[in-house]
Amino acid sequence: MPKSTATANSIVDLMYSATNWANVADDTATAPLANTYVSLHTASPGTGDDQTTNETAYTDYARQAVDRGTGWDAASGGATANAGTISFPQCGVTGATLTHVATGTTLGAAGHVWHQGALNSSLAVSSGITPQFAAGALTITES
Repeated sequence: MPKSTATANSIVDLMYSATNWANVADDTATAPLANTYVSLHTASPGTGDDQTTNETAYTDYARQAVDRGTGWDAASGGATANAGTISFPQCGVTGATLTHVATGTTLGAAGHVWHQGALNSSLAVSSGITPQFAAGALTITES
């Protein structure tokens, strides 16, 4: 059974913008997450809830933190998008072909995958290439 748009918006706003969902969920934990973390992958991270699954390892790669307060647009139609550019480190010597992106909960460990999906087209990253998502280019949809 699908969610209503209002429910999807509330879930997205809670997860990505740390906005309380009245009478259901709030972000007042002792140490709530300040950021979401965007990761790049060479194949689908799948549904196993591990952000390291098929995560790229090109030289100098690192997940990118996006602030939960200001880094994502307010939910609309059950979706959000990045409010600013998300830029990954420039590739050093060893590259990779990127096919997927995910959002999750930690910077360097096996974070929980919140959302994941295929890129519109694969990206061959080699020395000197800086992968990035322009503002509004990374859309997260709660379905």
